[in-house]
Amino acid sequence: MTSGRGELPAQRQRDIANYLLTHSTSTAQELAQRFNVSLVTAHRDLDALARKGVVRKFHGGVTAQPSSVFESSIEYRTGAALNEKRAIAARAADLVQPGMSVLVDSSTTNLHLLDPLETLRPLTLITNFVPVVSRVSQWEDVRLVVLGGEYDARHASMHGIACEDAAGRVRADIGFFSFAGIDERGVYHPEQEVAASKRAMLATATRRVILADSSKLGRTALHWLAPLDDFEQLITDNCAPADVVAGLRSRDIEVIVEES
Repeated sequence: MTSGRGELPAQRQRDIANYLLTHSTSTAQELAQRFNVSLVTAHRDLDALARKGVVRKFHGGVTAQPSSVFESSIEYRTGAALNEKRAIAARAADLVQPGMSVLVDSSTTNLHLLDPLETLRPLTLITNFVPVVSRVSQWEDVRLVVLGGEYDARHASMHGIACEDAAGRVRADIGFFSFAGIDERGVYHPEQEVAASKRAMLATATRRVILADSSKLGRTALHWLAPLDDFEQLITDNCAPADVVAGLRSRDIEVIVEES
């Protein structure tokens, strides 16, 4: 049991969030016992975390995991499948040459793409993802195009009509995208505003590549965005089930399975 009564609420909430990011699902009763607080306090902490988008409460419990109608928070996604994302991003960078215009969407796999891209300057980089903006703004020999809109703190990115309009006014040589779900019918995202922004950004890129760790494959979500034949390649990791990979390849998309 972890002592929680002496902690400040903000620290205790960080501890609860870290626990849920590791254990995925719990209940308010279990968390109250684990952190040595009252059930009322546990619910108050979970309500605060839910408002920030770190967790999702449901009848009987709380989770940091995504569902078909809810994407996990940026905190959860940033810490998940790190080795797989690094391997996928390294392979994706082979498609980029200095001088190209490159679009990256608000996926945490694209954060790992920045390491190899930094060595490929000069570049034009187009994004709506604030962590990308923060890092790339410090680079020399990069033209940074930010797709503005309404800031979404849970996804750390810009969305809405302004973002979609801005995406329609630029063109990229290549775009790198990730989605919450990918199956033989196409790509999916659970949340409407994010799905709309991604759809607008898809139209911006001449060549489109999916970067997706194996946990995304064979899944669907609430909003369908595009068919697989809109994409040139899908790069995933070697934990992807062979039958799922075979099914995706049957849809005329090149699927690259990268060792992680």
